[in-house]
Amino acid sequence: MDKFFPLIFIFLWSSAFITGKVIVADSTPIAALCFRFTIVTIGFFLYSLMTRQKIVHSFSETSKAMSTGILFHGIYLGGCWFALSKGVPAGIVALIVTLQPILTALLAGPLLGEQVTWRQWIGICLGFGGTLLVLGLNAFDEFPVIGLVASIVALIAITAGTLWQKKLSMNLPLSTNNFYQSLGAGVFLLITSLLFEDVFIHFTTNFILAMAWQVVAVSFGAFTILMYLIKTGSASKTSTLFFLIPPVSVMMGWLFVDEILTSYDVVGLCIATFGVYIATRKESDLNPQKV
Repeated sequence: MDKFFPLIFIFLWSSAFITGKVIVADSTPIAALCFRFTIVTIGFFLYSLMTRQKIVHSFSETSKAMSTGILFHGIYLGGCWFALSKGVPAGIVALIVTLQPILTALLAGPLLGEQVTWRQWIGICLGFGGTLLVLGLNAFDEFPVIGLVASIVALIAITAGTLWQKKLSMNLPLSTNNFYQSLGAGVFLLITSLLFEDVFIHFTTNFILAMAWQVVAVSFGAFTILMYLIKTGSASKTSTLFFLIPPVSVMMGWLFVDEILTSYDVVGLCIATFGVYIATRKESDLNPQKV
């Protein structure tokens, strides 16, 4: 069953961009995310109780989990959903934030002391080149600037979260860790929504179905699979999965929400995907040993 987790993860994570676009059509983005993580927090809390996991931990451990939740679920998802609410296509948002493995590799040298290879630099150039091709020279005329900026903020947040996570030694059980991450994100999103939004949520059929998918399939499903893959020691391989998310998201957007797919988008996505692939591919996978 474990061998199917990567494929399931790709499908579920890509679907988050499409269902997110459906949700923000009937609500303000931050309020909708707050609603989502309120449900998710309660769910992980109840699951921790049912499985008799220790819930009360030291402030040091819980604050680490909550800060990670703010970066991943608060700022990252908040930026993505805000961009979607401003009309940026789901595929473009997915493409921008999926450059995270490349940006992480770029910053890992000065921040973590890791060496960035020439192959990673080539991947960086291809990744950003493909992104520019998809966006086009007139991107700031075609898409709202504030939406593109929000996507870039989301990219920075998920990169910071990844680097921060690498520095932490998390000793919490998986379900308890997810509970504190969701709690931190929920509180952050509630404050942000009350301060900056004219809050509204219309509980239409589309909203309810899309939100149910986000809660069950994405928060409980995709994110738990991601944490499991990292916990079982396949974090480096997991990072390579993200290069498949932009093309899958674009195809889903074309199939389900009538987003336009041009030949330039396809070429740009292929270039960016290949760039992320070679930048995050393990050296041992490129040079297999002979037997």
